[in-house]
Amino acid sequence: MEAVERVKEYMKGTTTIGLTTGDGVVLVSDKRATMGTLIAHKMVQKSFIIDKHLAATVAGAVGDAQALIRWMRAEARLYRMRKGEEISVGAISTLMGNVLFSSRYFPLIVQLIIGGVDRTGARLYSLDPLGSAIEDRVIATGSGSPYAYGVLEDAYSQELGIDEATRVALRAMRAALERDAMSGNGIDVIKITRDGAVKLSEDEVNKLIEAL
Repeated sequence: MEAVERVKEYMKGTTTIGLTTGDGVVLVSDKRATMGTLIAHKMVQKSFIIDKHLAATVAGAVGDAQALIRWMRAEARLYRMRKGEEISVGAISTLMGNVLFSSRYFPLIVQLIIGGVDRTGARLYSLDPLGSAIEDRVIATGSGSPYAYGVLEDAYSQELGIDEATRVALRAMRAALERDAMSGNGIDVIKITRDGAVKLSEDEVNKLIEAL
């Protein structure tokens, strides 16, 4: 029970969003880290490229998130070296879920969105601290997710292209930042297509936001 309460305590902040399209995947996150009502850091990285076709967003304890991302980057590279091909999005999600499940008595305090493009197309998974890995087309996590979902339920469509989906994700994130005090201080965006994963620069993100 103490572990469950610890998870709940750390999951109060952050907004992260993932969308799939016919072209690829968009991942968006805010940059604010909180400790209770204190804004502890204003430039926290919550979106990570794991491999050239894979990326993730994280919410929760920073140390746990950083360790898990380093582990998954190593696993993706080892798979490529051993098999001569990229690990699938489903496989890396299952592996990460197994790691989280094996730590359930002393859980890693993280919630993740894993997205990428493999031979089967664009794939997106949500993982909770106890190891569940659930595939979906639209995912939002963190304290700002109810506000983000309000936009996503209205504006998202499977027919969107990658650029349109990016604009929808930014609209949803902006709604969360306007209403959720635990999210803020900027936005990170990663776009993944068959050409690979690319993290947009701050200037690129700002121009997209200004055009909304």
